[in-house]
Amino acid sequence: MITGIVVALPEELATLTEKKIDKGHCVFIAKQLLVVYAGAGCHNAKIAAESLLAKGATHLISWGCAAGLSHVLRPGDLVLADTVMDTDDVKIAIDADWHDHSKQVLSKSGVVHAGCLLTTPHIVAPSKDKKQLHLKTGAIALDMESVAIAKVAQQHGVPFLAIRVIADSVNTSLPRAINNALNDQGEVVLKKLLLSIALNPVEIPRLIKLGLNFRAAKLTLKRIASQLNDVIAVKPGSSISA
Repeated sequence: MITGIVVALPEELATLTEKKIDKGHCVFIAKQLLVVYAGAGCHNAKIAAESLLAKGATHLISWGCAAGLSHVLRPGDLVLADTVMDTDDVKIAIDADWHDHSKQVLSKSGVVHAGCLLTTPHIVAPSKDKKQLHLKTGAIALDMESVAIAKVAQQHGVPFLAIRVIADSVNTSLPRAINNALNDQGEVVLKKLLLSIALNPVEIPRLIKLGLNFRAAKLTLKRIASQLNDVIAVKPGSSISA
């Protein structure tokens, strides 16, 4: 059994391994763990998931950060999705056996929040938009990749798991400087960020707070990365229902 992990951003990748992995490349970080650095968004995630399966992966994990939609969630909180959905209301249930096993493993070191994870085609920055999405969908968190990975898993009949940690809460509106600094891959371009800060220095405190929240998320990801061998030490069924 080989578990393939899709990671969107280099900062998220660093919580799994110290290896330098080029975008789009699949690399073993352990005997049964194969990781691909995908880049952000569903298109990149789909290609990455298919690459992992082509390299022999029998199970898929979506790994990284997420935005909170539920008022219960705070930066650093772990979300183990039991369902993923897209903005067209297409829902895919997580493999129940694997989810239950993983929740039992990860609960030993902290609180695990289970619920629906929404995938959106773009970053949702305003707090009011996050609140509206929660009311509309019932999802507790959102990312930009998981449903694409789940769809690939469903098509190939392999189990799928989404492990995400909250980087910004529902009450946090992302600073404009972040949106202005992002490239097409969802990565922050330093020159653009510095220019945006220079033009709007009032956002500096919010950027500092966001950085601290992101650090909390990465610390949780690093902690649960040490438990991945136990997470994958289960043989769940291969059926994934829509």
